Amino acid sequence: MLYWSLWGLASTALVVLLVAIIWSIRRRRDVVLRVHNMAGIEQLLPSLAGLALGGVVHGNSVELLENGRYFDVLLERIGAARDSVHFETFLWKEGAIGRRLADALAQQARAGVRVRVLLDAHGAKGMAPETVARMRQAGCSVLMFHDRQWRNIGLLNDRDHRKLVVIDGREAFLGGHCIVDAWLGNAEDGRFNADLSVRVQGPIVNTLQAVFSENWVGEASELFGGEQYFPRLPDAGSIPMHAAYLKPEGSPPAVKILHHTAICLARKRIWIQNPYFIPQPAAIDAFGEAVQRGVDVRVLMPSTSGSDNPMVQHAGHRNFEKLLRCGVRLFEYPHTLLHQKVMTVDGIWSAIGSSNFDDRSFETNDELTLGILDAGFAAQLDAIFERYVARAEEVELATWHRRGAWHKLKDNTFYLFHELL
Repeated sequence: MLYWSLWGLASTALVVLLVAIIWSIRRRRDVVLRVHNMAGIEQLLPSLAGLALGGVVHGNSVELLENGRYFDVLLERIGAARDSVHFETFLWKEGAIGRRLADALAQQARAGVRVRVLLDAHGAKGMAPETVARMRQAGCSVLMFHDRQWRNIGLLNDRDHRKLVVIDGREAFLGGHCIVDAWLGNAEDGRFNADLSVRVQGPIVNTLQAVFSENWVGEASELFGGEQYFPRLPDAGSIPMHAAYLKPEGSPPAVKILHHTAICLARKRIWIQNPYFIPQPAAIDAFGEAVQRGVDVRVLMPSTSGSDNPMVQHAGHRNFEKLLRCGVRLFEYPHTLLHQKVMTVDGIWSAIGSSNFDDRSFETNDELTLGILDAGFAAQLDAIFERYVARAEEVELATWHRRGAWHKLKDNTFYLFHELL
């Protein structure tokens, strides 16, 4: 009996030690990201891009693709590919749009186009094995990011949350759209989600090709290069852009630095549209400081009734009172899921991509956010904000403070797990 008790204690201690080692290896030091507001975001764009571990790339064009129209344009451009299609996504569930996309990729592979598909193993678990097999039989290279194998035991919580397509190395699509039928339509209440993605052209596509290469090399051990994949790209417009995606070991990820720094540089307004809004305490303080210097800070998000994950909304509720006391205006949309992940600053700079405004995206996931300096594009995003906010419910401090005990209990309970949700 004593032997088995000692054996049980030793085994438990070993498990605890292994968990501690894995946590120590994977953890990132929690730092307060703050810069002094020396000048506006337009003047400090090189600093913003550089601090987010990137650089400003000039000469680009951008097309905003809203709701189901995204798939119409994407499928048309995949069908026009001549050399390569690189496709990376998080969530793919079996359905009509998944079948159409798989057929389009398979058709191009059979025609001799080099098709590489990288899917997150967790996000693609709802995908039929037959769909993967059909693409592979047609000649597509299909890989799973961090598949559930023992070699990935320390990485199973790390997810590839990016949504990125690069075609012929000359045009790219990125944003929030998932390969799920709920993303079709035009955000009809309770039936289809609202979302935003972009199609970009110009020299920035070389950077986005490098983004795809990062995880592809890790999973496939395959490098690709040459004019076929990284061509010399002429200017396609006049818009400066910069990408944030790197996640150095032990350091704050680039997407976190980007969002926090942009808050600090705002002078007039910060308008955020995000489905999962759980800012860290340092970000809340930065929002409060922005309000104090006269910045109009507004956040539009789904309510618990409009969300696909009400637990996340409850976790976000935990800090609503502090945000409201800081002067941040909060709006909840109850009609359907608003999945767009965008932020505009001062009506001239925008961020769009895959990143949620929470610890999972900022600390754990592999994400991609594109910074765009263009007043016209920012105006498009702000117009979408105004369209949805007209049907949203603003959260008022006095009313919120009186919410019921059961609501408060759920808020505080789910917040304990906000890094895992």
